[in-house]
Order: sequence, then C-alpha cells, then structure tokens
Amino acid sequence: MAYGVNLPDLLDHTDVKLAHNVSIACYSSILSMLLNGAPLHEILHALVLKIEAQKIGTRGSILLLSGDGKRLLLGAAPHLPDSYNQAINGVEIGPNVGSCGTAAYFAKRIIVEDIATHPYWENYKELPLRAGLKSCWSEPIKDNQGKVLGTFAMYYDTIKSPTELDLELISEAARLASLAIERSRAMEFQHLAVKIFDRLPLALVISNSDDSVLYANPAFKHIVLPQNIDIANFNPKMFLSASQPNELVGLFEHLAQDKMWQGELVGLRGNGEEFYLDLIVSTFREPNGLQPCFAWLFSDISERKKAAQLIKYQANNDSLTGLANRNALFKQIQSLITSDSLTPGFSFMLMDLDNFKQVNDTHGHDKGDALLVQVVRQICECLNDTMMFARLGGDEFALLLPGIVNQKELAQLAETINKHVAKRYVLADGKGVYSSVSIGIARFPEDALDLEQLLNCADQAMYISKANGRNRYHFFTEQMQLNAERIASLHNQLKQALDQQTFELYYQPIVNATTGLIVRAEVLLRWQLEGQFIPPDEFIPIAENSGLIVDIGRDVRLGAMQTILEMQAHNWPINLSVNVSTFEFWSHELQDAFVDSFAEITEQLEVTDFPYDRLTLEITESLLMKQHTHLIDVLNGLRLKGINISLDDFGTGYSSLSYLANFPIDQIKIDKSFIDRLDEGKRHEALVEAIVRLSHALDLTVTAEGVETESQLKFVMSNHIQEIQGYLFYKPMPKAAFFALLAKQAELH
Repeated sequence: MAYGVNLPDLLDHTDVKLAHNVSIACYSSILSMLLNGAPLHEILHALVLKIEAQKIGTRGSILLLSGDGKRLLLGAAPHLPDSYNQAINGVEIGPNVGSCGTAAYFAKRIIVEDIATHPYWENYKELPLRAGLKSCWSEPIKDNQGKVLGTFAMYYDTIKSPTELDLELISEAARLASLAIERSRAMEFQHLAVKIFDRLPLALVISNSDDSVLYANPAFKHIVLPQNIDIANFNPKMFLSASQPNELVGLFEHLAQDKMWQGELVGLRGNGEEFYLDLIVSTFREPNGLQPCFAWLFSDISERKKAAQLIKYQANNDSLTGLANRNALFKQIQSLITSDSLTPGFSFMLMDLDNFKQVNDTHGHDKGDALLVQVVRQICECLNDTMMFARLGGDEFALLLPGIVNQKELAQLAETINKHVAKRYVLADGKGVYSSVSIGIARFPEDALDLEQLLNCADQAMYISKANGRNRYHFFTEQMQLNAERIASLHNQLKQALDQQTFELYYQPIVNATTGLIVRAEVLLRWQLEGQFIPPDEFIPIAENSGLIVDIGRDVRLGAMQTILEMQAHNWPINLSVNVSTFEFWSHELQDAFVDSFAEITEQLEVTDFPYDRLTLEITESLLMKQHTHLIDVLNGLRLKGINISLDDFGTGYSSLSYLANFPIDQIKIDKSFIDRLDEGKRHEALVEAIVRLSHALDLTVTAEGVETESQLKFVMSNHIQEIQGYLFYKPMPKAAFFALLAKQAELH
C-alpha cells in the first residue's frame, strides 16, 4: 500500500534519536566529500552504501531526473543487478511506472510492499521479480523549491512494510541526496561559468566596494594589462578617463542606486594608453552580504571607433586637402538657414583657381594636386576658427562665414586671400607655376534665402571675377541675377532654335589682296529672336557651356558643305571657312565624332565625292594647348581629306611658336586687334610683320581680318598678306546676297 509523505506525529524517542544520529553521520560524511570536491557519482555511491549499512537487507538506488524532466537515469545502485540497472535506466516517469517513476511523476513518496501484486508495477514487475526484488519504497528527491531532482529507493528481497524509522531513514537519505545533487550541480555550474568567463572575448572583472578584485578573466588582463601582471585592485575612477566627466557622474550615480549602467567610455590601459570601451556594469550582493559587488563587462571597441571616425571623416572631408567637403559644408549652411537666425545672417565665398586646367594639362594631375594643397595652405593663413573652409571639388573651394555680413569686412578678407594666393608655386622637380583665385561673394539673407539661391548668387559673382580678369573678388548684385535669368532664357530658346532649325548662316567674303576678287568666305552663325539679332558673343558661350555647340557646329558644317556644292554647281571656285569651337574637341570621343560627322553629312547630302579642298576649318590656339597625339592625328586625318586647317585669332591667346611648327596648320589669321592698333606705332607694325614673315617661312598662307581703313589695307598689302577680310570690302551677308555678289563677279571676270 502507499503512504503519505508526512511523518507521524508520535515517534518513539529512541527511534528519533537513532534517526538523528544516522543523519549526523551521513551528513558529516557526505559534506566532507562535497567540500573535497568529490564527483557526484562517488558521493551518491557512498550515500547508498551508508544507508544500506544502517538497514540490513536494504539495497538502495538513486535515480536522477533527466534535464527535460521526463526520464530517470541511473545515479547509484551498487548492490542491484547490472541487468536491472540497465533496464530501468532512461525509463519515462508517469503514473503506474513502478515505485520510482510514479514517485517522480507525482512528487511524493511511494511505498510498495509487494511488487508482484501492486498496480504500479503491473507492466514492469517481471524485471524486479527476476532479480529477486519483492518490495520497493521510493522517496522523491527535491530541491529547496520543491522541484523533483530524482528518487531514492530501498529494495528488499521479501514482502515488507516500512517502520517509522524506515520512513525517517528514507526521508533523510533523499535530503542528503538533494544536498549532494544541488551542491554538485552548483559547483559544476560554477566551474562551467569560470570556463566560459575565461574564454569570453569580452573583458570581465568583478570587484567589491573596496575595489578588491574578486575575479578577472584573461581577456581583461589582455586588454587592460598588456604587460601581463597580476591585478589585486580595480579602481574604476582611475581606470576610466577623466575626459568624460558627465558620463562618469551618471555611471557612479547609477551604481550608488544599485542600478545597471551601459554606455561607451574611454578607458586607460596599464601603460596609460587610452582606448574606447563598450561597458556594462551590474551590481549584486552575495547572500547575507552587506557590501555591494560590481561586475564590469566590456569590450575594446577602439578599432570600431576608429573605423567609424574614418568613415565619418571620409564622408565629411576632402581626401586631398583635409578640408570639409561639399556634403559637410552644405549641411552646415542648411543648419544656419533653418535656424531662423536672419540677423545678422552669414556670408558665403565661392573660390575658383585661375587657369588650373592648364596646369593639369601641362604638368599632370599630380602636380595639379600639389598646387591645390599649397593654395589651401595660403588661404588657411587668412582664416580663423569661426570660418568653415571647404573644397567642393576640383579647383573649386568655398568659405562659410557665420555672422559676417559687413561688406567692408568681407572685402578686406577677400582682398587678403587674393594677395596671399597670387604667387609662384614650386611643384616637383623645381617646376613653378603662377596661380591666383577668383572669388564670388553672396550673403544670407540679403542676396538669397535658400542654399540653391546662395550657391547660384556666389557662382554668378565669381563668374564676373573671372570675366573681369581673374585674381579678384566680386559681390553678387541684382544685375547679375538679371543677367543669369537672361542666360537661362537664352539657353531654353537655343534648344528650340536648334530643334526648329531657325539659325541662319551669313557669309563674309575674303578677297585676294592683289586682285581684289572674292576667293573665300567665312561662314558666320546668326540668330534672330523675336525680330532681333542675338550677338554671337552672347549666345555662343551659352551654347558651349551647355554642350549644344556640338549639334550647332554639325548643322553649320552641313549648311556650309551644302553651299559649297551649290557654288560648285554654278562653277564658282570659292572656298568657305567654318569656325570650330574648342568644346567640339573636348574629348577623344568628341574628336572622333567630329571626324565621323563629315561622312554622315556627305551621306545626308547624297554625294560620294565631296570637294573637301574647298573647306577650311578655323581652330583657336586654346585647342592646340592640349598638345595631344590624338588631336594631331585627327587634324592630319582631316587634311588627308583635303580640308585646310586655319589658326584663327593668332596672337591673342597663349601663343607659342611651337604650335606653328608642330601642328598640321595651313593658314594663319591675324586677329583684328592687331590690325586695329597698326596706327599706334612701329611696335605694332613690327609685331604683325614678324608674324607674316614667320608664317611665310613656314609655308603658311596669311589672312588679315578686320581691315577697315585704307591705311590698314596699304600696310597689309605691303607685307604681302595674301587674303584680306574686313568691312573695308564686305560685311557679313545672307546667302542670297552672297550668291548675287558671286554671280556679278563671275559676269565681270
């Protein structure tokens, strides 16, 4: 039969005394083994033997509940047959699963006096009976919270009922087993925790309120004490850098209130080196402990912080100069704009190096970079810490001046920058270049109320500085805005004119200096908008800056080549000169497209044998400054077709005699500015004479343009200039008038 778990209230005094003696003896022995760190299976084995020694005829058994709480596993049963132990090892607990399975399932003592007839053993009785076991009393082993840990059982080879002493004995045995299991598992957990902490990649140090170290794992010693010495004390106020006072105050306030703290701080290694750490501090108290203890868990995030700082730096700084970049500058400007601080506002300077592209093209991009670095150094000497200096890209820089809007103060600063920058800079290998900077100034909110307007205003002002001679500054004005609006309007109208083919070609005849007959004509582009001619020097730069010049140039060549065919049909042996924009040769791709356009045009005109010798292309000196092999090949290829190459406006740019010798050129056009100044003195005459003699020596024909007076004509003819172009003879005219002129010339000659 089954009995309850409570002891009877009336016990014989002698039996109780005996039970206590047994408990003391068993506890003493088991505790000794626990303190000596004996393995659990040895402790349980010894416990069973102790109980068996107290009760003759008893064969004890301890089964442990599996981790999932569903099965019983062999703990210790030294005098039960191995076959029986193996058979019950792993049996699932439940009602009617023998004495132990049922005791573990219901968490109460189960007494079975006769295994052969008891219902709990109905499905399992063959196993014990075969082993000679006829009765079994089982006590659940529980922890302090009443959770079942296993069972303690006493088997007999006779049908037997327990006495009061037997019940006390089995209860004491279960309590001893519980102590052994809990203590053993706690020690196992402690050993496991230490192993985990020792292998933890995070640093862990446990200290008390006296700053004594209770535990420190190897990672802590590696991070904090690279010299690998023992640590006895851990003072967080010495360990954490004082460079973060607010964070430290918050940390220690949390710890004083027994609260956890988490965050990023700066720590000090044993050698005084600072490092970044991600820290979690927890407080706890040992059972019955009065003083708090602290667990400091942290990782060294120095590399991560450095990487983050590098990413942030790269996102906000220019890699070459170290200045703030466009992104950082625009964020700061937007912040000032959205702060609603209209008084006093701020100013913005846009700066661009003068002739920087020529430095890059002539000396290489590495030398250009060296120049940028030196110029930045010069500008920085003029600034203070309140100003934000940034590189927007290429050779474009910007300066943000918070709170500075006074025009006099801005002018003084801009003038100082101009003077500091304008100088000779020595590049590698002793090569030197002169450089300067053009500055445009705009103010918020006086000139603009948003970032886009501000940039636009400063850009317009800088453009004026460039146009007025460079190496100077200019404030934004209302007239600039009107000019910008006109440029934008003309740009839109240019697109429409190109799409609708509303451009018109004019022709200015060029005469033979000896005969006075028309031998050639320059093709000039004219554009009427709302009944008024737009000057070419106004709309051509817009077309060039917008890229429309490429398509416009092709249309001009198409019209010129069509005119050549028409003149050929009339048997008029007249050549045509067509201006070529530098922008049409800006890249190899554009140069190749330029060459291909002639084949496309002849196909469009449905001709197979075009008279290319009647066509002259007028290029400028700025194009020759590129001095690229590909460009020379392109020009040579055009000349092989029969096309003549004329150098237009020679002497007005960065003239170099090497252009005449090294580039495939057939003609030189003396610019009108030289002809205009012939009357000013012998030097101007000598200059033109020198150009003519040199050209003739190089077997180049010469055209003088802008001849408007008889004295100019006389000088030109006396210097054997072959062709003359100017108002003295003819002004540009429409095609019909030009053809009428040619027809009349043909009749007379």
